[in-house]
Amino acid sequence: MSKLGYFSVVVAAVLAFNSCVNKQIPVTGRPVSRPITSFGGNPEFKQAYGAYVAGRVAHLRKDFNSAADYYMLALENSPENPELVSRIYLILTSQGRIAEAAKYAAESKKLGDKNNFTNMIIAVDQMKKGQYQDMIKTINQVDGIIYKDFINPLLTSWAYAGAGDKAKAIAALAPVKKEPSFKALYNFHAGMIYDYFDDMPKAQQHYEVIVNEESLEMSFRALQVICNFYMRNGQKDKAVALVNKYTDERALSDMMRRLKHKLSQTNPKKAKKIINNANIGTSEALFSIAATLRQGPAGVDLAHMFISLSIYENPNYDLAKLLLADILESREMYADANKEYDGIDNSSEAYYTAQLKKANNLVAMRDYKAAELLMKSLTLDSKNYQLYLDLGDVLRMSGNQKEAIHYYEEAIDNLPQVENQHWVLFYALGISYEQNDDWKNAEKAFNRALDLSQNHYMVLNYLGYSWIKRGQNVNEAFGMLVDAYNQAPHDGNIADSLGWAFYRLGMYDNAVVFLERASELEPANAVISDHLGDAYRLAGRHNEGRFQWKHALTMKDPDNELDKEAVKEKIQTGEVRNEPLPYDAAIIQDKIELITTED
Repeated sequence: MSKLGYFSVVVAAVLAFNSCVNKQIPVTGRPVSRPITSFGGNPEFKQAYGAYVAGRVAHLRKDFNSAADYYMLALENSPENPELVSRIYLILTSQGRIAEAAKYAAESKKLGDKNNFTNMIIAVDQMKKGQYQDMIKTINQVDGIIYKDFINPLLTSWAYAGAGDKAKAIAALAPVKKEPSFKALYNFHAGMIYDYFDDMPKAQQHYEVIVNEESLEMSFRALQVICNFYMRNGQKDKAVALVNKYTDERALSDMMRRLKHKLSQTNPKKAKKIINNANIGTSEALFSIAATLRQGPAGVDLAHMFISLSIYENPNYDLAKLLLADILESREMYADANKEYDGIDNSSEAYYTAQLKKANNLVAMRDYKAAELLMKSLTLDSKNYQLYLDLGDVLRMSGNQKEAIHYYEEAIDNLPQVENQHWVLFYALGISYEQNDDWKNAEKAFNRALDLSQNHYMVLNYLGYSWIKRGQNVNEAFGMLVDAYNQAPHDGNIADSLGWAFYRLGMYDNAVVFLERASELEPANAVISDHLGDAYRLAGRHNEGRFQWKHALTMKDPDNELDKEAVKEKIQTGEVRNEPLPYDAAIIQDKIELITTED
């Protein structure tokens, strides 16, 4: 079966499994199929139901640890409530409370739960406790193609390794070998098993399949483990050559740099084995499973569970913490993600990357000052242009345009070469120049961004709107806004710019059409409502104009773009002033005919 074909089977299996889980899982905050109110008629009913309701509230707020604690309190008065028990073990798993989760998974099985994941949780807990034969027995109760061909072999191979049986460990891994797309995965785990048993020739044989075959993807973890193997076996030159081969990997540049530095500073005789017990090997298996499932369209919930199991087996696994944090970020749980980043030591190759991602999460939480301080501390140890770009963004959003410009220019100076994808940097620089009242340099930066981005609608919009606002290059600016709108007709801010351009040209009926569309797309945007009010007023729709101005004053305006005093004056007097800009009617008409009208 081809790689694509196999993964379609895997995704189908995941979807089926995920569908089963989501009827009970608390991770995403979805309610169960019916309310859980069957607490019985005992005198403590109110307390139990209150605990359940508190659990639901905590759950919906994504405070999963508290939700689990409240659900457990509720369960004390309803010990045979199957849906509540299943909720508990899945939440506990997502929070890394695996020993507790295993207890409730076992209870759920007794109550008739057929969910495969009960056995998975119990098996991982048994592995952690060194109960290898019990783990193998439990995992073999798990059925389904994704388990038999992928998950079970990875986990049972490490259980046999823990039990000291190398031959059975390698034999258990064999089903993974059957799938061509898992060739790197199979050789990586086979190499680690032989390495664990100090069978160096066999370990090197499997590791070097990954090293030597260009078609196989080298993960960063494989790079760490294989370099560590070379160092321990007197082949430091191979380790250095291998890591140098991947130093241009942009997404991992800082991790690569730290790994290279660590290799240069390490005495091979003092290098310690990474996979020094079976639990760490199991953690690697669970990480491989989570990373694979994360790629699927329905894989976030399952990846969350498996990566939590991985960290339970190896609490010091930094790459697993990065993956868990990434999953938490996808759920907009930024504070929880940052707790994972804080658990990564500054000696780790992942430390800098974790801190940079933490800073970005602080931005998402609008804690700009904390983000600024953290990013500035990181600049002491890095010349990464992305860091300077992110720091510039934080300062720009904080209103400190002068300092933002400094860091954007530092970012440009630290680029090896300017490429098309760097248009964002020049676009951001242009915004800061414009907001710092330096239009000459802003215009220069926007034109560079326009060229690099090949006329991206965001750049077209900002430059075109700015020209219209200044009464400059009116014909060209209008054409740019038409082009931007045609690229992104469902972006309310783009529709607003085009509507406002019509307004400034004195074409009020057309202005109303596009400003109404902008208002529909961005109903909570105060500036758009203000613009629409102006257009209504000059189109002769006075009452609707006054309504929109009043509406604008009720909306949040986090960027302080709305001139509230001017709006209040318009409400009071009903007066709007607009001196239409001069334009070439033939050119503008040609541009109007290019506007895409279909949704």
